[in-house]
Amino acid sequence: MADTNEMTINLVVLGKTQTGKSAAGNSLLGSSDFESRGSPSSVTTCCSLGRSCWISGIMRRNGCELALRVRVLDTPGYPHSALSKEQKLLGPTWKDFTAVLLTHADKAEEAGCSEETYLHSASSSLLSLLSSVQHKYIFLDNQRSIIKEERTTVLRKLLNFVRQNNYQVLSLKTQQGIK
Repeated sequence: MADTNEMTINLVVLGKTQTGKSAAGNSLLGSSDFESRGSPSSVTTCCSLGRSCWISGIMRRNGCELALRVRVLDTPGYPHSALSKEQKLLGPTWKDFTAVLLTHADKAEEAGCSEETYLHSASSSLLSLLSSVQHKYIFLDNQRSIIKEERTTVLRKLLNFVRQNNYQVLSLKTQQGIK
């Protein structure tokens, strides 16, 4: 990581259709860059990049406040006819750079479940995914507007994951189809 008081976190939002990917992206950005609404079919049909303004007050480094910028790549739901069923886009090291964002945390709360209780009753495929990414996960209630404090908490958790990775990044070949 360069010796600067600015840092950018790049996030890619992947998941099934109608799971709240665009709403989660908007929550992380603190904006409404991505179209997000209830619909019987996919709302997002192509990849789109959203950028936050510089965010201060999230963390300090070397005694100075760090300015953070978040960039989110919103993607169409998977499975999607325009995407390969094999999903080899990210390469073999993707798990080192992945955290699972569990949307609809309000549903677990309504059922009276803690995060831990919810995960104990999760499907074997979700538990396997969480295990493969070293249990890096964040719960997010994106049904309501995320307040500044919640957004700060989520961003701090993401920064902690970045720190655990020694600030290394996953490098990808440039992909076409991003607007």
